[in-house]
Parts: sequence; C-alpha cells; structure tokens
Amino acid sequence: MREITITANDSGRRLDRFLRKYLSSASLGEIYKLIRKDVKVDGRRRDQSYMLQEGETLTLYLSDDVLDRLTGAAGSAGSGKQAANAGRKARKQFRIIYEDRNILIADKPFGLLTHGDRNEKKNHLANQVRDYLISTGEFDPRSEKVFSPSPANRLDRNTTGLVLFGKTAAALRNLNMMIREDLTDKYYLSIVHGVITEPLALSGDLSKDEQHNKVRITGIDCIAPAADSDHKFSRSSLSGSASENSLPVLTEVRPVEVTDFGRGMKATLVEIRLVTGRSHQIRAHMAGIGHPVIGDSKYASATEGSFRTDGCSREDIRRLNEHLARTYGLSTQLLHAYRIAFAEEGLPDDMEYLSGREFTAPLPHTFRKILGREKL
Repeated sequence: MREITITANDSGRRLDRFLRKYLSSASLGEIYKLIRKDVKVDGRRRDQSYMLQEGETLTLYLSDDVLDRLTGAAGSAGSGKQAANAGRKARKQFRIIYEDRNILIADKPFGLLTHGDRNEKKNHLANQVRDYLISTGEFDPRSEKVFSPSPANRLDRNTTGLVLFGKTAAALRNLNMMIREDLTDKYYLSIVHGVITEPLALSGDLSKDEQHNKVRITGIDCIAPAADSDHKFSRSSLSGSASENSLPVLTEVRPVEVTDFGRGMKATLVEIRLVTGRSHQIRAHMAGIGHPVIGDSKYASATEGSFRTDGCSREDIRRLNEHLARTYGLSTQLLHAYRIAFAEEGLPDDMEYLSGREFTAPLPHTFRKILGREKL
C-alpha cells in the first residue's frame, strides 16, 4: 500500500490524469481498473473524473512489486553507468529573459528541442529549465509526485526565441488558458524570399500530412491589408471553419526592411503575428504566397499556385538559398520568436501584474550576419 498526499501543484488535476503520470508504465485500461478496485481518496472510492484537492490522501492498495512495475521503478537503476547518466544534469544553453514566482520566459537557442523525443530524452529545453529551477531551489522534485515545470508553447528545433514556462501547476494552467483565449500575442521575425512592400493578413485552411511531418494551406487569401494596430485581427476574423481534415488559420505579416544581395537576389525582413498558432503555419503560409522563409527547403516547393503575382519562382529561391548557404552557412529555415505581449485586460487575478507587458529576445547571430549588422 502507498499513501500520497496531494500537494498544491497536484490540486485541480483529474484522478485518472494524475495516475497516468504517477503510474507512467501502466496502460490506460490498467489505470481505469485500478480506480475501480484499488484506489481511494480520503478513504472513499472516486470516479476517474474526480478533481483532486490539496491535502487529500490518495491511497493505492498495491504491493511494492506492482507499484515498482507500474511506476517504472523496477530495474530503473540499472548499471553504474546508467545511474550516473540519470543523475547528470542537462547542460544549460538557454537565456533567461524574465522570471518571477510564477513563470520563466526562456530564449531557446537554435538546434535545441523544446521537449524530448525518441532520440533525445535528456538534453532538451524543458529538462534544462527544470534542472535550473532545481539548482536555484525554486523546484524540489522530491516533494512532487507528478508535476514538473513545463512549457506552455513550443518551438521547432531550428526556431529560436521565447518559450513560456509555468513554474507551478496553477501558473501553467493560467498560461495555457491565456494562450487559448488570445490573451497573449506571439510575434516572430523572419527573412523571406523576394520583396514584400505592404502589410498582409493571410487566411487559409491548414491540413497536416502526419507521415511527412508537413502541413498544407489551401484557399490562401489576403482578407485585408494588416493595419498598424496589433489587435485589428482575431480568430473571429476567420471566415472558414474547422473540418475533419483542416483548420482555418490567420497570419499577419508586416515588412520591416529589404536586403539586396546583388544579381537580382532580394529578401525581406518581416514581423509576423500568429493569430492562430498551428504547427509550421508561418512556413507554409509564406511559401504559399510565393515568399518562403529563406533556407526552408521543405516548403519552397509550395510556391506554385500562389495568389500573388509578385511571388518568387523556384529558380529565384534556389539561387538565393545557395548563395546564403555558401556565404553564411544557412542550411535551415530562419525563424525567431522574438516578442510576447500580454493583453491589457482579462488576465487571471494572480497574474494580473503581467497585464500590458511585453518581453523580447535579441536577434540571433545568423540574422544579424545576413542583415549586414555583424561582420562575417
């Protein structure tokens, strides 16, 4: 038998979701069977949707052997080498842009995963932030059963910039709600092929090809020139609707400056605001109007069928990408999540102090080189 006292970070979590994290090696069927037969909260049976409260005692009527198997503890110590690796901290590569009692805003570098995957389970941003908070005493994993400081947004491996972390379960829930309810605005900087001279608000329907980890945006249109106001467009501006195979998307694009590389090769630094935040949305939308992100080979072919007559040809894109690869070593898309702005109103009471505040990440080295702001 094992008794677990529910902490503040586990309060408000469904019973089945708590157990899925705590008994990480158990199947979903095993979890539901345990809830029916072998689990009590303060001495009472509860159904799977019961919301745990701070101070309650969760009792698991299981043998130590079964608990070790379901938590993955059996055999986890392994060899001396495995034990040493398990205790090794992830090397800190991120920069802290802002931190308070509730949140941490990290500047993720190029090449670092936000979360781990099958190939990289240790050295990713989430683990690096966790290890940093352990080192400062802000997080004690020994006092937590399932909670760990986690990111509320995600960036691709090769996208740099701002990632929001909740340091407590309540803060993480608040950040997720604020993103879901459009109480945060996320801005990106990118350099795209060709010349863009006017602000744009681009709509379309996004579908995903899971097999190739790629998205496609169809029906791209410019619903209106994007105004200077950051909040002119919202999700309610979308005319499309979610379907079984696609979701409506909206991207605001504002040109900042044009760089001329000579021999007819030009590119535009743009600020992009994600009204909807879908995977690969920026890359697919910019390619779809004939101005793909420089260095982005995956979506360069999506320029065909562009509604813009001034979009770049495949030959234009190939020539500039080859030049950038030779001169600057650019081999992947150039995308930087450089600014996050919190809404003036509507934030949760315990995070109202963030109302109207903005946070920015400095321009990465590769951007500065390509824009001529730093010597090669």
